Amino acid sequence: MREATTAEMVLREKLFACRDLKYKEFNSKLIPTVDPKTVIGIRTPELRKLSKEFAKTVEAAEFIKCLPHKYYEENNVHGFIIEAEKDYDAAVAKLEDFLPYIDNWATCDLISPKAFKKHLPQLLEKIKEWTKSDHIYTVRFGIGMLMRHYLDDEFKSEYLEIPAQVQSEEYYVNMMIAWYFATALGKQYDAALLYIENARLGKWTHNKAIQKAIESYRVTAEHKMYLRTLKIK
Repeated sequence: MREATTAEMVLREKLFACRDLKYKEFNSKLIPTVDPKTVIGIRTPELRKLSKEFAKTVEAAEFIKCLPHKYYEENNVHGFIIEAEKDYDAAVAKLEDFLPYIDNWATCDLISPKAFKKHLPQLLEKIKEWTKSDHIYTVRFGIGMLMRHYLDDEFKSEYLEIPAQVQSEEYYVNMMIAWYFATALGKQYDAALLYIENARLGKWTHNKAIQKAIESYRVTAEHKMYLRTLKIK
């Protein structure tokens, strides 16, 4: 392991000052792909606040170059710094430097750059690239961005093909595909239903999407009743 840089030491001092060992024990169970020894134990609201303050320091620009990070919370701080980037191209560049180092679903899912909202046509092309990656969490991130930004006013039925075409044996990829289609069934039922009726997804992902849709408040009781008949045994 390389020696910590000045920027990392500055941040770690702040992080360990906020440590909650009970929360560390609880949170470590939720992120099984992360070594518990690398989890400090900081609740997300507190970590967001700390990240916002740290992002204003001279050390922050140096810190995001220090990859890979040692601690889970350092990865999350990195993600929060990217979120706050106002320039679209800069946000994408920082994100693409960081995505290959993400090793868990929680860090992956917390990142939602503010700059993306005003550049949806460009973002869609990036999503298509990310979902073709060999890296689990790059694919998951791409599908997550598609779900976040393109299931409402920007929706087109052809966008459903993007996650439907992802072929993976990875749990965290397939869970995101299922989550995407469950959300699509709540927001764009008729278009998404075709993918369920035609069994376009793998068996596990198909059934998980139905399960999550049935659990959703967005899906009507009538639709839930019909979805139950489409489960693959």
